[in-house]
Amino acid sequence: MTGQPPWRRQSTLPEKQVKIGIIGCGLMGREVASAVGRWCTLVDHPLQPVLTAVCDTNEAARDWFRRISSVSLITEDYRKLLESEVDVVYVAVPHNLHLEIYSAVIQAGKDLFGEKPFGIDHAAAQHLKALINHSKQFVRCSSEFPFLPGAQRAYQEAKSGRLGRLLQVKSGFLHSSDLDPTKPANWKRQSRFCGEIGVMGDLGMHVLHLPLRLGWTPKRVYAQLQKGYPERPDGKGGTTPCDTWDNATLSTDILDDVPMQLEMKRLAPGETNTWFFEALCTDGGVRYSTKDTKALSLFDRGTEQSWRRIDLGFQTPFKTTTGGIFEAGFTDCFLQMWASYLAEREGKLGSAFGCVTVDEAVLAHSVCAAALESQRTRNSVEVPQG
Repeated sequence: MTGQPPWRRQSTLPEKQVKIGIIGCGLMGREVASAVGRWCTLVDHPLQPVLTAVCDTNEAARDWFRRISSVSLITEDYRKLLESEVDVVYVAVPHNLHLEIYSAVIQAGKDLFGEKPFGIDHAAAQHLKALINHSKQFVRCSSEFPFLPGAQRAYQEAKSGRLGRLLQVKSGFLHSSDLDPTKPANWKRQSRFCGEIGVMGDLGMHVLHLPLRLGWTPKRVYAQLQKGYPERPDGKGGTTPCDTWDNATLSTDILDDVPMQLEMKRLAPGETNTWFFEALCTDGGVRYSTKDTKALSLFDRGTEQSWRRIDLGFQTPFKTTTGGIFEAGFTDCFLQMWASYLAEREGKLGSAFGCVTVDEAVLAHSVCAAALESQRTRNSVEVPQG
């Protein structure tokens, strides 16, 4: 019997492969490997990613990837990875390394999917933007939560025009794990690694993704920033200083002086990993929070004021084999984010929701820079554009 076997002839698997490399084999690097491994759940995606190379200076982190048969290069030197035949490089490293490694990826002629905040500060982000603008590389920044079904519905409602004139916006991302003073410090608790912006760099892009995509760019910001414990255990029997901002509440104004409140907190009692978005308008409103993952709340203006709850199923931007009655979680929105990135890179995103652009990442840094100045002066500060 000649030719391909029947199962191969009938397959709808995408024929075009994209070779993926990972620099930074920690938590998010492993999530990428998981997403690539679950790619078969996507229906009719035009591409098939293949993880071929990984890099980390930590041997134990690298060793985790030895279980993945497609990985042919495991190295501690990111330059060796960039010399390999990867097409796309995902980078998840401390913020102080963003400028160096992101620049190296671009200069090596590789496409980049970089973790937020896209540089340790505003100046680094602007430098990267200039470098990318002079290259031919496709570059986007990571932000997963807007790809959840509830976040997508909230975004569609907000941009539909059905809600009337915008009155107020709230967006935030809340953690509580830093309430524990015995939790050992990591690099995100020290400004020399994560930047002066602290929690705003770690969580801010998640909070600003939808507002910026909707055209709601803050014009001014008044910041209230908080620090938690000045030192934490270092994991070696001693303690180490912690000098970053742990909580940020930013009061901003958008459009014609519409108030928008942004919250990014590591010290938020009762919140494990809560992302939320709310827009209130003259004719309606929309509210979504991962604290109740399946619930979308819509406000209807009528003779009596009322909110109604919609129980959501598994309606994602990119169709999957998962049944519509089920609920989505973090691994699902992470997979959707990668599906969006690769579809847009291929020019096949269509009307689907896209990942954070370089311009949006730089705008987020602009907001953070203004917030730092506001904290120093205790005044409202104009947000630099670009």
